[in-house]
Amino acid sequence: MSGNNQWVYETVEEMGARFGIRVTDKLLEERTAYQHLEVYRTEHWGNLMLLDGVIMLSSVENFVYHEMMSHPALQSHAAPRNVVIIGGGDCGTLSEVLKHEEVESVMQIDIDEAVTRAAERFFPELVAHNDDPRASLHFEDGVAWMRNAPAGSVDVIIVDSTDPIGPGTGLFGPAFLADCHRVLRDDGIMVGQSESPFYHMPLMLDYHRAMAAAGFAERRSLLFPQPVYPGGSITGTLARKTGRLDEIRPLAGGVATRFYNTGLHRGLLEMPAFMREALGDV
Repeated sequence: MSGNNQWVYETVEEMGARFGIRVTDKLLEERTAYQHLEVYRTEHWGNLMLLDGVIMLSSVENFVYHEMMSHPALQSHAAPRNVVIIGGGDCGTLSEVLKHEEVESVMQIDIDEAVTRAAERFFPELVAHNDDPRASLHFEDGVAWMRNAPAGSVDVIIVDSTDPIGPGTGLFGPAFLADCHRVLRDDGIMVGQSESPFYHMPLMLDYHRAMAAAGFAERRSLLFPQPVYPGGSITGTLARKTGRLDEIRPLAGGVATRFYNTGLHRGLLEMPAFMREALGDV
């Protein structure tokens, strides 16, 4: 928060960029066992959560991110019964996954329980379905969990990670992505938060290279808006263990969305020309 102006800023030094949101109150500041957690009340964006000074979500626009980190992967799988979410402590992605009746179990693994407890206090709409009998929450290291998980045991893996700093660093590494490939069933799909092509193209390249080295048959980075992030956009990278990513099931009538639809999904699979050029033959 900056002086009497009451602004919260996120700075991206390597890009010479800074993004700010006007706030009215600090609701929570906590140094957890893993990271610096803050929640603010804002003038226009509802409540706002930051981790280690990086904006995570606001009440107003988080549905875009959570829908895009869940529905493209689920709609690309013929029968997504067993889902694992790595990260996602605010539980917004979990809530979106639970909209799908065909899903039989969702295991969420986040290292920092404090994030979920903050969501319960300040983003109750995101945790409203945590008592669904199909859902289970585990507060442990997602990298270690994936390393020890049985091979061929999961249909869909969603890596709802923070930026590659602090506890999120390992979720971008080649060893973790190789473990994801091993744990997926033969028709399995994963999606991982893969940053902005305008700000972090080298990281996206490394992410695609690691997925290719792990053995994923096809990969696509879906670019979508994220109004409270510097750069205004982010990507989720889809990857199939076998087969193609353009086989998309119709969205079931009971799955209500505000941003995602299958037509949008098909268009985003094409990727903008500058991203295709940058990713090349990776």
